[in-house]
Amino acid sequence: MASFYGIGVGPGDNELLTIKAVNTIKKLDILYAPQAHKGGRSVAENIAAPYLPANLKIKRRHFPMTNDWEKKIKSWQEIAEEIAKDVKNDNNVGFLTLGDPSVYSTFSYIAEMLAERIDIQTIAGISSFSQIAASLSIPLMLDEESLEILPATADITQLEKAIDLNDNVVIMKIATRFAQVYKILEQRDLLSKTIVVENASMETQKKQRLIDYSVNDKLPYFSTALLKKGNKNVKSN
Repeated sequence: MASFYGIGVGPGDNELLTIKAVNTIKKLDILYAPQAHKGGRSVAENIAAPYLPANLKIKRRHFPMTNDWEKKIKSWQEIAEEIAKDVKNDNNVGFLTLGDPSVYSTFSYIAEMLAERIDIQTIAGISSFSQIAASLSIPLMLDEESLEILPATADITQLEKAIDLNDNVVIMKIATRFAQVYKILEQRDLLSKTIVVENASMETQKKQRLIDYSVNDKLPYFSTALLKKGNKNVKSN
């Protein structure tokens, strides 16, 4: 029986794909990948490129990056219908996601639309925040410490609550509202306990304490902040 696979390709380094992800890619008949803004391959496809079979059919599709949910849902539904047709025609179909498919992934929405119609398998990947902790050789949490993961696009009150109530906080997509997040942490004297990692595990990776940034700095899209209150000062290397 053919299946639809959501495949996590990790944060950027193609050596961080799991063996299961690579083996799943090798048995695909069709692969769906996001269309890059200027055409060509997306970041996720570039990461997986060394493992893609030469005869694999790749369907690049545009996924709107917008706050217009009606527009996004319409696009997802159209792509979901195409995927369902491919699977019902006895093709193993894959969908690439950055990091892990269960963390802020478009795959989750499409899988929900197709859950009652086709067989769906999720192949876990290494998340950016797990890789960030590994690259810093520090734990995300210990013993009874708490950890909250949320995007910088969350409501300001939600961000403040997460920062105030948790020992460790991962703030993803920080580039989208960097100044606001910076000010929230500055007001709480937490800049020195926060590390920002740009382009985690990629060739352009950069690790820097938040206190060494300026509030008006512009960060790459793939930037994540890790707050660890238990550390006197988080080190960037």
